[in-house]
Amino acid sequence: MAILSVTSTSVTINPLKQSQAIGATLAFLGLKGMLPLLHGSPGCSAFTKSPLAQHLREAIPLSSTAMTEVSTIMGDEDKVEQAILQMVQRYQPEILGLCTTGLTETKGDDLRRLTKDIRHRYPELDNLPIVLVSTPDFKGTLQDGFAAVVESIVKEIPQNSGGCYLQQVVVLASSAFTPADIEQVKEIIAAFGLQAIAIPDLSGLLDSQWDHNYNGITGSGTTLAELQQIGHSVFTLALGESMRGAAKILEQRFNIPYEVFSELTGLGATDRFLQALADISGHHVPEKYRRQRRQLQDLMLHTHTYFGGKRVSVALEPDLLLSIVTFLQSMGVHIHTAVTTTRSPVLEKLTIPCVTIGDLEDFEQMAVGSDLLIANSYTTTISKRLNIPLYRQGIPIFDRLGHALSTKVGYQGTKQLLLDIANLFFQD
Repeated sequence: MAILSVTSTSVTINPLKQSQAIGATLAFLGLKGMLPLLHGSPGCSAFTKSPLAQHLREAIPLSSTAMTEVSTIMGDEDKVEQAILQMVQRYQPEILGLCTTGLTETKGDDLRRLTKDIRHRYPELDNLPIVLVSTPDFKGTLQDGFAAVVESIVKEIPQNSGGCYLQQVVVLASSAFTPADIEQVKEIIAAFGLQAIAIPDLSGLLDSQWDHNYNGITGSGTTLAELQQIGHSVFTLALGESMRGAAKILEQRFNIPYEVFSELTGLGATDRFLQALADISGHHVPEKYRRQRRQLQDLMLHTHTYFGGKRVSVALEPDLLLSIVTFLQSMGVHIHTAVTTTRSPVLEKLTIPCVTIGDLEDFEQMAVGSDLLIANSYTTTISKRLNIPLYRQGIPIFDRLGHALSTKVGYQGTKQLLLDIANLFFQD
């Protein structure tokens, strides 16, 4: 195994990473009755909404404290209070998500003290959970903001456990998973007789197109009642290395054991996940998944000639990067270039010589000579200039339909991913 070298570039020209606020807002969309609120200027919320609206093709519930130049200089505590009171009165959310921005972080606003003072003045807010998250856009990435929300939720909302429900498990799913991925994971868990509480549960976004009664808050996702019952769970399944912190919090608070699954794509990764579910439930792996495994093996046998020796360049967030790279290597692919957004412990698991923490400018320069690019839709112009096909992964994907419906987890999802990429090689 080669020793991994992680290099960083000091200047960003064509950004790959998205802000923490985008990741935090995405995580909030997986909680029912949630109203995300950004403490910053209206422009902050606009730039957060835009890529998510393009990616999901859905209305994004997101409000702002609407700071102006005057309130920034003279003081903005009343802006937070007014925003919370107006949002509660107008939308009646079950949960409020309050995020900082680069502007308010630079000012040094203490939102924890502010919300405590507001609760003291307005006792009617005592039963409204307020999830506070620090998401300045001058540091961190989408994955970091997403993980920060999950950690804040499991730290603040679950109530003390009076025992455990033997069939209930917690699923902490990172930003690397699509709504269809979460739905597939829940279906697999249910097949073992277990009940999953996913945090966040983005699978409800697959149904929101039928809900014409948009009222400014999320209409699907994990409910407040479910969040409060997390402490009764028998096990935590952390999907993605970025979920390890939240899993540790649950272990410390409620003594819930956990296991981190850095990937759920590929034969070996799915085998490990299903074996863990069999151990937790005491049930054998259902025949349905044994059959899917045989089908995947057969498909891998028939498509390996299209993958062997191909040079692929990948630019993704760390959790998703590991999953895609590991799968490609299992099919005999050579990773020509790997670019990511931030340092992460998960990078040490990669069996490639080098990973660059950089931007799409770096990616374009290093990807020359590749047979395939894997990155988000911002890479489309690079693909055209280099005349290299692009397989879209990550956020945002705005020039293709149905990404929320695509899945890459389990045997079934791996088959879909395998065929998608094989067809690109086949066309070449």
